[in-house]
Amino acid sequence: MTKYFLLDNRLGIELPHFEQTWEEYSDSEQQEILTNWETIRGKIPDRIAELESIINEKQHQLGEEDDFIQSCILNSEISDLASIINDLWLWYRLNQNVTGRTHF
Repeated sequence: MTKYFLLDNRLGIELPHFEQTWEEYSDSEQQEILTNWETIRGKIPDRIAELESIINEKQHQLGEEDDFIQSCILNSEISDLASIINDLWLWYRLNQNVTGRTHF
């Protein structure tokens, strides 16, 4: 299945990667892609929970941090993780009912 999906290191999940238009894939290929996407999509909430746990740890560290520079670093890391969570939710909500006009 890796020929239809590539690992996005930032998000920690595989994302669709098509080398042709959706219509150019056979019905069986389309079904295989959709089945695998649903498997990947089903893992997104777990990935989000994992990142939220890391954010909570960093927020706890931030609450106890006295060094301004380190506080800035922690804030930046929290912001980056929140951005990843936002992007994951966008992928999770992606319309899985692919039609001739809807693509990944």
